[in-house]
Amino acid sequence: MLVFRYFMTISASLVLALLYGQQTTAQELFSLNKSKGDKDLNNLPPASELESSSEETEAPVLFDSEPQVEVIADSLLEAHLAVASANAPSSPNLGPIKVSPQKDLNGAFSSENLVRQSNEPTNQETPSLLEAHLAVASANAPSSPNLGPVKVSPQKDFNGAFSSENLVRQSDEPTNQENSSDKEDIYTSISFETKDSASDRKKNPAPEDLNPGENPLLFPTEKDEVEINNVKEITLEQAIGLAQRNNRELQIAQLSLEQSRERLREALAAEYPNLSTRVDFTRQDSASTELSLRNQDLEVTAAETTSTTLDGRVELNYDLYTGGRRSAQIRLSESQVRLQQLEVERQSELTRFDATNDYYNLQDSDAQVSIQQAAVEDATQTLRDAELLEQAGLGTKFDVLRAQVDLADSNQALTRAIANQRTAKRRLVEQLGLGQHVEVTAADEIKVAGSWDISLEESIILAYKNRAELEQQLVQRNIDEQQEIVAIASIRPQVSLFANYNFLGVLDDELDPVDGYTFGARVQWNFFDGGRAKARKAQSELDVEIDKTRFADQRNKIRLEVEDAYFNLQANRENIDTATIAVELATESLRLARLRFQAGVGTQTDVIDAQTELTRARGNQLRAIIDYNLSLNAIQRSVSNLPDSWLFDLP
Repeated sequence: MLVFRYFMTISASLVLALLYGQQTTAQELFSLNKSKGDKDLNNLPPASELESSSEETEAPVLFDSEPQVEVIADSLLEAHLAVASANAPSSPNLGPIKVSPQKDLNGAFSSENLVRQSNEPTNQETPSLLEAHLAVASANAPSSPNLGPVKVSPQKDFNGAFSSENLVRQSDEPTNQENSSDKEDIYTSISFETKDSASDRKKNPAPEDLNPGENPLLFPTEKDEVEINNVKEITLEQAIGLAQRNNRELQIAQLSLEQSRERLREALAAEYPNLSTRVDFTRQDSASTELSLRNQDLEVTAAETTSTTLDGRVELNYDLYTGGRRSAQIRLSESQVRLQQLEVERQSELTRFDATNDYYNLQDSDAQVSIQQAAVEDATQTLRDAELLEQAGLGTKFDVLRAQVDLADSNQALTRAIANQRTAKRRLVEQLGLGQHVEVTAADEIKVAGSWDISLEESIILAYKNRAELEQQLVQRNIDEQQEIVAIASIRPQVSLFANYNFLGVLDDELDPVDGYTFGARVQWNFFDGGRAKARKAQSELDVEIDKTRFADQRNKIRLEVEDAYFNLQANRENIDTATIAVELATESLRLARLRFQAGVGTQTDVIDAQTELTRARGNQLRAIIDYNLSLNAIQRSVSNLPDSWLFDLP
């Protein structure tokens, strides 16, 4: 009986408004039934008593003269409440409701015109009109303000809450929804892909204009020389290629490798004899000869006191026996070359690891910006709903203030996320060694980078076989062993061979030049040097023991790195599944919280808490994916030359 009186009252007010041609606002319509409608909401028919047809039909015509009722409202919430009020006198058996939103108001999801069209009667039974319109509000809330027509076919109520199971949005033209596809990929699209190898990176190289200038001593002095004017999107593989090409630490390691090769050539030169030559051309005016001639009362001429000589010498020396010093120095230099090769490999792996980590961190910062932007949008909508409910007399100023504080907090979090994003971009540029004018952005979407199908035990064995650091300790041990031989060789006998040929000619006389030669062997033995050689040998022996200890320590560290990365990889893989479910639950929780708040049965605190939980769930999902990729990168680094399977080999 109360419901019937409720319908009759609203019907009379609507007929009067139409007859006098008045345009009724949502606030006015809602005020007509506020006193009675609030107490009648709980008396609506339950969902279990309502049945709906699978086919959508049009609602019956209410008035012959006015087949279409047009209501003007400032927001989607006001519009739905207006439609609920305007249609209240009609039969509870309603057909589809078409909502045609026209514009957005203050960033909230609003509609200027709401049109309910009815062409023919229908026997379809539906839940209450208020439930249907609140379902429309829920269906439109997460989407962009620019929406196409919305058809709502309410079928049943869910656990007594204001909801709809069948919501269908039909749009005749494209919407301007921003970043919807990106958010869908970020929050729900999770796929597995395998990393490309180094050969694949060559097929898609990074743009050449990202490389730095050829002058490493460039010293900018003007602000336009450091101004960023070249922003490019790069993929992960392009980032790795740029890092391998431009990373400064890797370049230093490569130059040190060339330096060690030259030292090897220096050591190999000791296997060959030394051949030297010397030629002296001398013209002399002897004062002693002139004085001697004067004492003899002889006439002194220039020819008698001057002389011109030509003296030449060719010498050949060869160290026949060095006490083992020469061969030890050659082996030592070869080991240093190998050590530096391993250092280049280690630095190359570290460069790939750091570049990949920085790229993933940039993706993470991009995602955090998107998450905080979504949080700002949610907070903006919540504030708008609170203001509308306050205007309608259903909300309080306290709810509006709470929503304003939540929006301010979301804006602050967005500002911090943008700052972190900028820092992540510059960190990646520095890691890649790019030019002064360059800035890069991540082109790859966030998704699981691949899978690790190797067991923990197999991963540890692979790391032992492949890690350059372990072989470096073995090579360093060999270097110190050769240092022992070099140290003790200084107190061993040294045998050398020599031969020389010389000639001498005086150009001022008529005599022919003369020549001669010498050859022989030389033995040198330093019996006692005060114990210096033995002390150096003892130092090298201790270095060998240190190398053994470092090898064991490095082996344990490598195992720990593999285990840590492996365990984190497994945990993050499980976290992805858990976080994905949490996002779905938090999204539904926020939707229900908004519906309850708009219907007056929920609180502003519930909506804000639901928004916070959704933001946290989205962040946890993105963090789980990023952490999984970082763990995958870490285990690839801990096993070393995966995925490229590249190791140095001596020729």
